[in-house]
Amino acid sequence: MSVTLVNISKVFTDQDDKTKEFTAVSNVNIEIKEGEMVTFLGPSGCGKTTTLRIISGFENQTTGDVYIDGKLVNDLPANKRDSSMVFQSYAIFPHLSVADNIGFGLELKGMKKAQIKVEVDKIMQTMGLSSLGNRQPSQLSGGQQQRVALARAIVNKPRVLLFDEPLSNLDAKLREQMRTEIRRIQQKFGITSIYVTHDQAEAMTVSDRIMVMDKGIIQQLGTPFEIYSRPTNHFVADFIGRANFIPATVVTLDKEVTLKVGEKECAFPSFNKDLKVGKSATIVIRPEGLRIGKKEEGAFFRGKVTQAVYLGSTMEYEIAVPNRKEPVVAISYNPVLEGFYKIGDTVSLTFDPISAHVIS
Repeated sequence: MSVTLVNISKVFTDQDDKTKEFTAVSNVNIEIKEGEMVTFLGPSGCGKTTTLRIISGFENQTTGDVYIDGKLVNDLPANKRDSSMVFQSYAIFPHLSVADNIGFGLELKGMKKAQIKVEVDKIMQTMGLSSLGNRQPSQLSGGQQQRVALARAIVNKPRVLLFDEPLSNLDAKLREQMRTEIRRIQQKFGITSIYVTHDQAEAMTVSDRIMVMDKGIIQQLGTPFEIYSRPTNHFVADFIGRANFIPATVVTLDKEVTLKVGEKECAFPSFNKDLKVGKSATIVIRPEGLRIGKKEEGAFFRGKVTQAVYLGSTMEYEIAVPNRKEPVVAISYNPVLEGFYKIGDTVSLTFDPISAHVIS
């Protein structure tokens, strides 16, 4: 089942001043394909949860249309949209057992108890909850409660599954385990899913595509690779992971773009289409895309190490470069082979143009 949003906007009235309004979502257009998992990603207040609530029917849009499986659902209440929501707070009934919590929706639908037991037993086995059916929610860990909430959503066999920051209450290690589990379950059942989070690593792990939002506006929609390695603008590049931003000037523009960086010219194969010859541009290079060494030839920059942090599998450096306010951040993924540099060392920085991306 596909989900399509056409020109969706949501305007709220300021509760402190009724004469003022603010736009939470502005002209959002997206088509989510059947079986696809798309994540709405962005900082707090960017409009991602409001957009999810509009899809679910918990919030009414100011303008625009919502289509589910090609049918206009603007006037349908939440319980008629054939979707299930997995909430941040789990929303598990404390007075019901695990099995009864999972089967609650089926009971509301009028399914016979014998069939409910069959369906609940199947989903509990899939979710690794078979031995916990008689337990109360208070006897479960956070991860187990999240599994119960997910099982309760899936057992109803919804056509669309909605996740509202479902892992934000879990510790870091459990979040890593559960995001992998959620992706496995989603792919197993092939449910069209929409996932809301502000956690970049979470979005990269679970998504077929990511919609990055800021101030109610879509900044970029693309695969995890496109979002991370080929960002469309400074906001996306800065929000997803860490990045170095290097100012440059466009010299030529064809199948590649040639940039002047200081006194050096170099061609880059990956660039945004809105660049213009003679205008300024920005090279986006991730810390892992930089190579640190002592040799001067071929170096883009030379600078002094101002910080060196050993993390076992990696070595992270901050390097002060002349005529640049912010230090360059570089990561060595094989410090034993590549060598260690200490604070005060002068080093050279190089990178392959394919590892960088040029934005206007």
